[in-house]
Amino acid sequence: MSTVNRGGKSIYGASVGVLMLETRFPRIPGDVGNAATWPFPVLFRIVRDASPDRVVRQGAPGLLDAFVEAGKELVGIGADGLTTSCGFLALQQEELARACRVPVATSSLMQVALVEALLPPGKRAGILTISKASLTEEHLALAGAPLDTPIAGTDDGREFTRVILGDESELDVDLARQDVVDGARRLVEEHPGVGAQVLECTNMCPYSADVAEAVGLPVYDFVTFITWFQSGLKPRRF
Repeated sequence: MSTVNRGGKSIYGASVGVLMLETRFPRIPGDVGNAATWPFPVLFRIVRDASPDRVVRQGAPGLLDAFVEAGKELVGIGADGLTTSCGFLALQQEELARACRVPVATSSLMQVALVEALLPPGKRAGILTISKASLTEEHLALAGAPLDTPIAGTDDGREFTRVILGDESELDVDLARQDVVDGARRLVEEHPGVGAQVLECTNMCPYSADVAEAVGLPVYDFVTFITWFQSGLKPRRF
């Protein structure tokens, strides 16, 4: 019996398309924007003028059309599903899915409800974010996360938030790691009922193992989320 392959794409073997902010800060291994992070091929498209500050602190005003256009381009060349490089793009989840007509996973925050469902009674999933001051109930609601989810941020750190949101060209990795770990510790100190942490920021993934070691809890980040997402788009054959 012969095998017939179906065409229709320009690029094959990369099922996930990543909508990237326009940035210049270093993207180290573990970051969504470092291609070596992924155990499978991905496609990238940069959304022009989508700076970290504009997306995180300002709510991405006027950028929806640009994200939709880039998403359609990724789908057109071969992506079966779309993701982004910023957890705050949960605000664009519904519009992107509607316009691009493929599965869309905009934000690590979409894991929160699932993670909480996995925990023993009385334990909560907590969020560590790059900007607690900017993370609103609207972000949580559109990501399907409980509005009373415990949250801590790295806003007061020395390096991580400043470099990423300021889009600086140099990053002290050790200081950034310490900021993320300090934020994770503060989350469990302020909310003793937290039984697992969800890292909102796609740039925090390089430090997930450090967080888990420091707080002794499960840690879920953007890489865990998109690895799961991709496994549904391209199931493993046994």
